[in-house]
Formats: sequence, C-alpha cells, structure tokens
Amino acid sequence: MKVKILEFVEGAQKATGLTVIIDVFRAFSVTCYAYDAGAKQIIATGSADDAFLLKAKISNSVLVGERDEKKIMGFDFGNSPTEIIQTDLTNKTVIHTTTAGTNGLVNAKNADLLLTGSLVNATAIIHYIKDLNPENVSLVAMGYKATHSVEEDLLCAEIIADGLSGKKNNYDTRISDLQNTSGKRFFDPENIDFSPPSDFFLCTTLDKFNFVLRAIARADGNISLIRIDI
Repeated sequence: MKVKILEFVEGAQKATGLTVIIDVFRAFSVTCYAYDAGAKQIIATGSADDAFLLKAKISNSVLVGERDEKKIMGFDFGNSPTEIIQTDLTNKTVIHTTTAGTNGLVNAKNADLLLTGSLVNATAIIHYIKDLNPENVSLVAMGYKATHSVEEDLLCAEIIADGLSGKKNNYDTRISDLQNTSGKRFFDPENIDFSPPSDFFLCTTLDKFNFVLRAIARADGNISLIRIDI
C-alpha cells in the first residue's frame, strides 16, 4: 500500500486511489457530530448557492456551513460542532458547505473511493482502509481556508498513515498542543460567537466515533456523505 500526503484543493485534484479529504477544524468533525445527532443524510456542496438550491428541493433539510469561519447568512447553523450537539437533527437532511473541506470533496475527481477525514473517527478510517487494502492511498490535508498548512490536518494525516503502516505512537500531547498553534483561534474572545473553545475540544476528541463517511458523487454535482459503521 502506497500512502502519500497532499494539501489544499490542488492536492485534492491530484489525489488518486482511495482518497481521504481531511478537515479537522471543523468540517468533517461537524459531519460526524451531525450523524450522531440523528441526521438522515448529509449532502456536501461546493458553494452556498448550491446549498440554497438543494434546500428548496429537499423537505426537512437544514443548512450548515461557513465562510471566513462564520455562519453564512440565511443558513440554519454555522460550521460548529458545539451548535450541532445542541440540536436534534433526527430525520433531517443536512446540507453542508465550507471553505476548505467540502471544496476538497468536489475537487477530488480522480479518486477511486473518497472518504472524509478527522480526528474524531481516525481509527475507524484506518480500519476501513485496511479492510479494503487499496494499492494507493492519498491523504489530503485541506488546511486553513484551503491555502495555509495547519498542524491539525497534517497530524490527522500522519495518524492515519502511521496506522496503515502499523506504526504505534501516542499523539495525546501533540493533539493538546494544537491549542497553542492552529487551534489558538478558538480561545480568542472575539471569536467566541462562531468558534467557541468547546469546538476545539470536540474536534480533537480522538476516536469518538466508530464510523466513516464515504463521499459519493450525486447526479446534481453535489456529494452525498454516507455513514458506514465499522
């Protein structure tokens, strides 16, 4: 099994084989929490306009997402796991768009099979990939706004790569230290309304969920995220 680590939208476009699009803060942590909160299905879109079009067509749906970290005007929720865990999404369709994560999904057109990646289900991802045993694996760290490298996405890629190779490490200290690097923004009082400290801890709870989210292209050009329990 050959594993390569890529970054940003460019990396998503170059990704081949089984591909994991990683967005720890916060897109693909949010989608895991949304399924845990009872969502019937999740659809990822590359733009807010596409999200609004979908909402007009799908009954009992909610809009979740951000631009510049903040909730998009007219959306029901921001891209915040703190908001999601306080919400009952039972039987609702979640329509999700973010600056980095969902754009990575829609740009990974050369992938043979596509997964989302986050710390909250990292080991489930490892087990799922090992069971499939693909020849090539691409791990795409989407970064901040899909333009700047960030520690949490690269660490998540490293954890998955280590797990696939059988390498064992303790990542607790490095995960905790994220609050002093790329996670500092969650502890800035100016951001508390849209990026509260609780988001940091919810996104960095390693292996909270034992399922993966497989991304499957829809006929309308958007992406369905299908929950697969491990």
